[in-house]
Amino acid sequence: MSSFQAIRQRDGRNLDVLVGGATAGPALVCHHGSPSDASLWLDWDDLAAEHGLRLIAISRPGYATSTRQTGRNVANVANDVRHVLDTLDVPWFVTVGWSGGGPHALACAVDLRDRCRGVATLAAVGPYGEPDLDFLAGMGPENHAEFGAAFEGESRVRAWLEKHGAAFRHITGAEIAEAFGGLVPQIDRDLLAGGFADAMAAEIRRALAGGFDGWVDDDMAFVRPWGFDLAGIAVPVVVWQGDLDLMVPFAHGKWLAERIPGAVSKPAPGHGHVSLFVEYRDAIVQDLMERIVVDNDDRQPEARLNLS
Repeated sequence: MSSFQAIRQRDGRNLDVLVGGATAGPALVCHHGSPSDASLWLDWDDLAAEHGLRLIAISRPGYATSTRQTGRNVANVANDVRHVLDTLDVPWFVTVGWSGGGPHALACAVDLRDRCRGVATLAAVGPYGEPDLDFLAGMGPENHAEFGAAFEGESRVRAWLEKHGAAFRHITGAEIAEAFGGLVPQIDRDLLAGGFADAMAAEIRRALAGGFDGWVDDDMAFVRPWGFDLAGIAVPVVVWQGDLDLMVPFAHGKWLAERIPGAVSKPAPGHGHVSLFVEYRDAIVQDLMERIVVDNDDRQPEARLNLS
């Protein structure tokens, strides 16, 4: 049964941490998108336990009850993950990141290479400023406006979010599909209903309960250098991407898969941003675990890079 823990970082910041799955041993570390928080992963508890993994998710600084870390970049996540792993006595982990969580999962593969054994990204955003990746091409109009503000600086994106994102602080499940507007194709709209929509709305309300700091800082981190080199990744990486995605277009996943050493591309034809996350959940973790070889004596895996 998952529960939330408040873990104090060495610099005094509070970390809002979801812990579940198996009771001990290695972990599945999950990174949420934007805006969101650790509660996104509540229903992955049973999935982690089935694979003998603890479930760990950390709300990034500024979201939910995690203290803001002004000026953070993507790479800074590794320090928080390492501290949580040390606190919970986790020997090694695999990691999954959805949307804006994708780059954060990849950062762990570089900066926590002593303990990270594999990565799966789900509709992960690519880096801004690369000459061969048109960052905004194929995104819905809301993302054009939001990132357009971020390109102009923190004060501009904060003002934009306060005007256009205020409804998300009180969003309900019945309102969420309409609130996403041009960012969701029909297949995603169809899923943004009922219990799943209610859970996503609750997660966003929790994430934004203290304001827009986490969302602002995420946007700024995505339009700045990430702070690590993809060439430094030496563990299995699987890049999952739907071709109907209007939040993070297919070109982002293609770019990442072509530049991460040994990465395997897993296109999902006919899927969007949300449907990929919902419908491929079990397959994503199963596939990732099949790409590592575990010694049953000490549960320390070795990466297996040659699977397709």
